[in-house]
Amino acid sequence: MNLEGWFLWFILFWVFILIILMGIGGFFMFRKFLKALPKQDGKSDLDWQNYYLEKTIHLWGEHEKDLLNELVSPVPELFRQVAKEKIAGKIGEIALKERAKSITNDLIIRGYILATPKRDHKFLRKKLNEMSIDVTPYERYFE
Repeated sequence: MNLEGWFLWFILFWVFILIILMGIGGFFMFRKFLKALPKQDGKSDLDWQNYYLEKTIHLWGEHEKDLLNELVSPVPELFRQVAKEKIAGKIGEIALKERAKSITNDLIIRGYILATPKRDHKFLRKKLNEMSIDVTPYERYFE
């Protein structure tokens, strides 16, 4: 078999594309692997996230679930469930530390801010403005 001309370039193009796609997939798999590694306390980040979710699931009302769903709506659908779980875990952590009787809008917004990287805060600010929620009480959490 003789690889010449356009067929050679076609094969090289697909080899290049496959290497890039495997690299991207490997990057996300490695990040998930790091989150699953146990820390010094014997639990991983994912274990703690699940712990906080289980301990506070009864504190969530329908309105609060709807608010969280609305806040994560700008997140691409592929990552939305993971983002929701991470944010809900952070909200649960805050609720347990403050011994909250129920999840409130304030807890949801603070947990969202603390659970997301700074680069995503502009999307949250935009969404809160669309929902007519004042962000001034939360400015200190954005820093």
